[in-house]
Order: sequence, then structure tokens, then C-alpha cells
Amino acid sequence: MTVRILQFGRTGQLAREVLDRVGPGLEVAALSRAEVDLTDPDAVRRAILEAGEVHLVLNAAGYTVVDRAESEPDLAYAVNARAPEAMARACQARGVPLVHISTDMVFSGAKAGPYLESDPPAPLHVYGASKLMGEQAVLAHCERALVARVTWLFSAYGQNFVQIMLRLARTQPVVKVVDDQRARPTASGDVAAFLLANAERLAQAPAGAAEWGLLHLVSPEPATRFEMARALFEIGHGAGAHQRLPDAGPPRPQRRA
Repeated sequence: MTVRILQFGRTGQLAREVLDRVGPGLEVAALSRAEVDLTDPDAVRRAILEAGEVHLVLNAAGYTVVDRAESEPDLAYAVNARAPEAMARACQARGVPLVHISTDMVFSGAKAGPYLESDPPAPLHVYGASKLMGEQAVLAHCERALVARVTWLFSAYGQNFVQIMLRLARTQPVVKVVDDQRARPTASGDVAAFLLANAERLAQAPAGAAEWGLLHLVSPEPATRFEMARALFEIGHGAGAHQRLPDAGPPRPQRRA
């Protein structure tokens, strides 16, 4: 069986990692924002309903500029909440499962230990609130939906922490990094590989199966921003901005709610 995936997002780091890893038995049709305006729910619905044969829809697109979301709340909610709702309704109408990528920022960060899917969300800003609304809409309107929360994604693509640190290391004699933020840095390539490895199972899983619901998809080891930067400088000294970096290890699904 060839699993045909319709992916929203083409240029983001996770979207590009998915495209890099497509292997035998998989086809991915990636839609850019130029092709589908994510602020237009009707355009989003049409993209799914009018597509050819599709076995799985992956939403790897989103409004991700956390600070700017405070001054652009309408845009953040349009892309992160209303677009996923339109995807969910169209997937439900067509009988196609939906995998939606979300974030750990739906939580406040006040918990001492790792968050579980059963922990109540408490976003502190527009970005987190818009992502939470998208999660809720997806789960409410599509019975075969997986919401995968990721954290501190990094890759050789895009503007992420790894690329910023490597650039600063080449241009600044001293790089200052905070040491009071801790999460589980996760390679986008590992998330992409996990999703693709499970694509056929997700495409075939019926409503009510264990595959659906919330899933924390993160790497095993926690780190602060400072620890992450120090490790990068130790292993990535002199690496080019577009050189592929070592992965942090396969993401580990956390306990399902």
C-alpha cells in the first residue's frame, strides 16, 4: 500500500524534514501558504475535499512567531485555531485521519516535572492560547485525530535555537544564554521519521483506536537553553549554517491521556 499524505506546510523545519525522509510506500503532497491561504477556512477545506486520493492529512504549518503573536492575535488565531478546525471538519467529512502538530506552550511551565497529556493546559500568551484552541477544535471535530505536542524543535532548516546559536558562535566572542528554561529539545527530523514510520498504521486505524487523542512527542532527555548551547558549541564548532546536525535521539511518546 502506498500511503498518500496531504501535508499543510512546505518550508517550515518539520515540513521540510518530512519531505526529506519520504521513502518507499509513501507519497507526500505538500501545500505551501502560497497555494492555500491558511487564514481562509474555505480554502483550507477545499484543499482537503478536492484533493485526489488521500489517506492521511498532516498539519505541519502554523503561526510560530511567539512574541509577535501578542500584536497580531487575529493572524495567530486564524492560522493556529481556525485553520486546524477547518482541516478537522473536512477530514471528518471525507473520512480521512488528521495529525496536527501542537506545542508544549499550551502549558504555563510552572510544573516542576514533565507534563503529561492529562495535565490541564494553562497558556500564558496569545501563541499558546491560539495553539490550544486549535487542539481543541481538531479533537472536537475529527474522530480520527492525533494532536502531537512537540517542544524546542531544531533542525538544519529555518530560524531555530540551534541555527541561532551556531551563527552567534561564528560572529560573537561571547554568547550569553539563559539557564532558567528547561524542556526536551527535539530534532524535527526525529519527529518526521516517527510520523512517517507510523503513517500506514494511522491511515488504517479506526475511530476510537488508541492512536487518536493527545500525544507528547519529545526526545527523552531534558536540558536548559544554556546546556543545549554548551553541547552545541562542543559538537558543532565550525559547522555550516545548513549542515545537518546530529539528532538528539528518537522522540519518546509520553503517556496518553
